[in-house]
Amino acid sequence: MLRERFTADMKEAMKAGDKPRLGAIRLIQAALKDKDIEARGAGKGQATDEEILALLQKMIKQRQESITMYEQGGRAELAAQEKAEAEVISSYLPKQMDEAEVKAAIEAAIAETGAASMKDMGKVVGLLRGKYAGRMDFAKASGLVKEMLPKG
Repeated sequence: MLRERFTADMKEAMKAGDKPRLGAIRLIQAALKDKDIEARGAGKGQATDEEILALLQKMIKQRQESITMYEQGGRAELAAQEKAEAEVISSYLPKQMDEAEVKAAIEAAIAETGAASMKDMGKVVGLLRGKYAGRMDFAKASGLVKEMLPKG
């Protein structure tokens, strides 16, 4: 389970004196704690591995946006710090699907949901999120779903 891996890796980073990795893992754990508190407030249990993977993807996306802003602002040292954090966070995600795998998954999801038009896009993307959390870039996948759905 991912939670145990975060704890074990945090101890390892402490022992090794790897401050950048330790800091990134602490950021993950803080975000996860917030997610769990939010879930408790909604009457749910702890975040599932799928929800944790979605959280990690969100954290990576935030860092990518920050990197762009820092680079545009001439703040190379801050961009480098964000890149290092994004790399650590990415190390917890499963191998990302390539474009052919994504297209095949979308075709299967369209068939499984019986999607017939753009009105069904939410069903298709929802199914993909449930099955492929952490393995697929859903921003890109949404664009492909739009292209692949029958126009109607």
